[in-house]
Amino acid sequence: MAPVAPRLQLEKAAWRWTETVPPEAVTQEHVEAAYRVRLEPCQRGACRRNCRGNPNCLVGIGEHVWLGEIDENSFHNIDDPNCERRKKNAFVGLKNLGATCYVNTFLQMWFLNLEFRQALYLCSSNEPKDKDYEPQAVYEHLQYLFALLQNSRRRYIDPSGFVKALGLDTGQQQDAQEFSKLFMSLLENTLSEQKNPDVQNIVQKQFCGEYVYVTVCNQCGRESRLVSKFYELELNIQGHKQLTDCLTEFLKEEKLEGDNRYFCETCQSKQNARRKIRLLSLPCTLNLQLMRFVFDRQTGHKKKLNTYIGFSEVLDMKPFMEQQSGAYVYELSAVLIHRGVSAYSGHYIAHVKDPQTGEWYKFNDEDTEKMEGKKLQLGIEEDLEPSKSQTRKPKCGKGTHCSCNAYMLVYRQQIWENSLTVEVPAFLQELVERDNCKFEEWCSEMAEMRKQSVARGKIKHEEVKELYQRLPAEAGSPYDFISLEWLQKWLDKSTPPKPIDNTACLCSHGKLHPDKICIMKRISEYVADFFYRRYGGGPRLNVKALCKDCVVERCRILRLKNQLNEDYKTVTNLLKITVKGSDGFWVGKASLRSWRQLALEQLNEQDEEAEHSNGKLSGNAPNKDEANEEKREEEEELNFNEDIVCPHGDLCISENERRVVSKEAWKKLKQYFPKAPEFPNNKECCSQCKILEREGEENKALHKMMASEQKTSLQNLFHDKCRPCLGSWPQETDELYIVSQFFVEEWRKFVRRPTRCSPVSSLGNSALLCPHGGLMFTYASMTKEDSKLIALIWPSEWERIQKIFVVDHVIKITRTRVAGEPEGALYSSEPQLCPECREGLLCQQQRDLREYTQATIYIHKVVDNKKVMKDAAPELNVSSSEAEEEREENKPEGEQDPDFNQSNGGAKRQKLSHQSYVSYQKQGIRRSTRHRKVRGEKALLVSANQTLKELKIQIMHAFSVAPFDQNLSINGKILSDDTATLGSLGVIPESVILLKADEPIADYEAMDDVMQVCTPEEGFKGTGLLGH
Repeated sequence: MAPVAPRLQLEKAAWRWTETVPPEAVTQEHVEAAYRVRLEPCQRGACRRNCRGNPNCLVGIGEHVWLGEIDENSFHNIDDPNCERRKKNAFVGLKNLGATCYVNTFLQMWFLNLEFRQALYLCSSNEPKDKDYEPQAVYEHLQYLFALLQNSRRRYIDPSGFVKALGLDTGQQQDAQEFSKLFMSLLENTLSEQKNPDVQNIVQKQFCGEYVYVTVCNQCGRESRLVSKFYELELNIQGHKQLTDCLTEFLKEEKLEGDNRYFCETCQSKQNARRKIRLLSLPCTLNLQLMRFVFDRQTGHKKKLNTYIGFSEVLDMKPFMEQQSGAYVYELSAVLIHRGVSAYSGHYIAHVKDPQTGEWYKFNDEDTEKMEGKKLQLGIEEDLEPSKSQTRKPKCGKGTHCSCNAYMLVYRQQIWENSLTVEVPAFLQELVERDNCKFEEWCSEMAEMRKQSVARGKIKHEEVKELYQRLPAEAGSPYDFISLEWLQKWLDKSTPPKPIDNTACLCSHGKLHPDKICIMKRISEYVADFFYRRYGGGPRLNVKALCKDCVVERCRILRLKNQLNEDYKTVTNLLKITVKGSDGFWVGKASLRSWRQLALEQLNEQDEEAEHSNGKLSGNAPNKDEANEEKREEEEELNFNEDIVCPHGDLCISENERRVVSKEAWKKLKQYFPKAPEFPNNKECCSQCKILEREGEENKALHKMMASEQKTSLQNLFHDKCRPCLGSWPQETDELYIVSQFFVEEWRKFVRRPTRCSPVSSLGNSALLCPHGGLMFTYASMTKEDSKLIALIWPSEWERIQKIFVVDHVIKITRTRVAGEPEGALYSSEPQLCPECREGLLCQQQRDLREYTQATIYIHKVVDNKKVMKDAAPELNVSSSEAEEEREENKPEGEQDPDFNQSNGGAKRQKLSHQSYVSYQKQGIRRSTRHRKVRGEKALLVSANQTLKELKIQIMHAFSVAPFDQNLSINGKILSDDTATLGSLGVIPESVILLKADEPIADYEAMDDVMQVCTPEEGFKGTGLLGH
């Protein structure tokens, strides 16, 4: 036998005295035993968890957090502001705004090009720089960004101004190489308007070289040359292991033959020829693009080549030049890296050399790190997701490196002169100082908040420790009962306790119900006084709240229960004996199955409510339980043996529902149910029921015939086959009829089960019309969200329906073809749309969503970007048709189908009252909006008139994230206006708000993979990089 749970043992022990004490002899001692007042309190260490059955057990309720010494950092959720301060001799990072790591890598690389930075600082506009100067143009934002990178006191800075000026989408990762080309082109055009030649030509000087396409005719030997500028060399890496091999292939001679022959000006005909590229001049900064991202013809998508390419820190370009006189020795200055195995996902990082010290640094968005010793492995970064086909990294000699992730190598021409010193212009330094002052103010504010939080935390710590020590009620001292749930919330640092509410624990006499003792704790009067002074609430449950009436009643019930158990065993044994002759009595089988329960309920009628809610403070049962409860209540309305009484008050005709029991068994049952109907086993069945049974058999046959005929007549409607669709109007007809979907479902039920369901005789379309007789749906809504409420009927089917059913209202949609336009058509309804009622219905629906109090919403903290994926790409979670429906539903109601002609007509309708369209709304199908809570989410109670700032404070308590570190969004829309109300921001009951705390992001692979599937590649369309 399984051991009895301690809680059940305590329950039995608390009421064991009832076996010997009758109800009239109950004393105060017995009452205290029932409420377990004198149980021994548990000691710390003796209990692994709190004893729910012992109100004196105050162990394991959350007190361990407060006992002993506590780390000061646990008193606040604010990080040390000095962690955000720039370290000595360290570079400044750049905040990732979502998916802008590719931009950050180029900004850091360009910043460490000293000549480029100095020239950019010399850029000037015609307007004078006053004290209110703010960057406007793209190059001005870049100036300010470089100045911050140079002299900011922050650990990392926010490039939002620069990104916004370019019009980049921060949530979509773009092709890094394309960004580099387009931005350099934009900057070159902008700087060409400057008067200073050093500024005007900086892009060409730093990044622009020249090569020539040389084509030689095989027939006549004529050589043609086409000179072209380049800003980077695009090198194929497929089939190569070394950078020099890629360069050699780039310059390799190409044969022009067959369809690809060359038109020779001398021969005046197409001839076989040879073509190659020759390098004429190289820039100071040589950008070598490694073509890692290539188009896969089989899949139709880009893919990444994850092969290793070796490259040296010093590159001699002389062997690759047409004219080999001069110095062409280059030093590696930057390696740009793409982490990840997919072309559509991953993260960008830069390894860049400081030109002033010659040391290498890793730039990973907000984080910058010096690379030395074992960390100095250029181009090497761990993959976010290791590739299954990843080859082993080859060995590299001194001064050489190899990488499977490097996509751009930047070499700088060797210059033996002293490094350049770049000073920040005064007008930019003023902006930097202004930002530094803001940062220092923020640091001071955060430090003060930390200090205050620690001070408050220490006071609370000492207060809780003292109160917990005095929490137990001493023997013989005054005491109070308080709910365990409230005590746990008081000891939980993350949720400030609400006022004490004991109403759910009260019995019908207004005192503490004995059944609730398992969720209550007995505490000293001293601590209870403190709680009610500090937090308020009530009613107080002291010694006077012990309910003697409830204990006496329970004593009576328990004693009767013991007797009932003995009688139940006796009756069970008597029912096993076969009854002979006419000495028995008819008893309903259902009554026999539940007689003990019926008897118990009679005894326990006054205490029934407590029995059903035992152990629960509050809350609704799930829907399934509610349905079972209702069904049980219907059955329990019948008293014992009434289940075999027919409607005429006589014995029912169905022998399957009853059985014969002996006189002895009936005598025992009559003791509990003296008023039960009595039928000796020789009693005749009800004669009226027999007549009705014969008539019923005839009706069943008639219903079967009706169902068969209707099914044959409307076969496609029954099977839901070959149904017309408004979205793609059938060509064979210009008219369709509409009926209520409810009618169709009820009719199908009858046809399927004609003997169990009542026949459908009338077709009621009034549910689809307003009180004025106008249609409540637009053509657009009937093709989308309202399509579930209606069924479309072919004209031929409608003729048959009118013959079979009584129709109250005819609803018809007519298509009118437009002359000269084969695809064009107008659609009209009969009756026409009632705009006032439709608008009223929609307004009421919207109002209900915007005017709420104490509604539940869910906050989901994004940790691994899984939630971001679902919101970024809803098409991944629904079928294509569902996604299309969702997009259509988001259209304002006013945007109706222009081809659907629903004018008001001549008659002027009276205005519909508020009650009318509310009552109509209730007739429709209610769509479930209940949200299924998932892991990582917390539910909050909010009101529509509450501000976003107030919500952020709630979130701070729930997630320990300060308001200024919260980035909130709903359905892809950023929530930023702290003064706006939740109703105005579109937050409705059951909404899910995404919370993203300001923390460096390392993994964007999930987001990027979504972009591959759900977003067509538009590149930089619509951004400032293309002149928009």
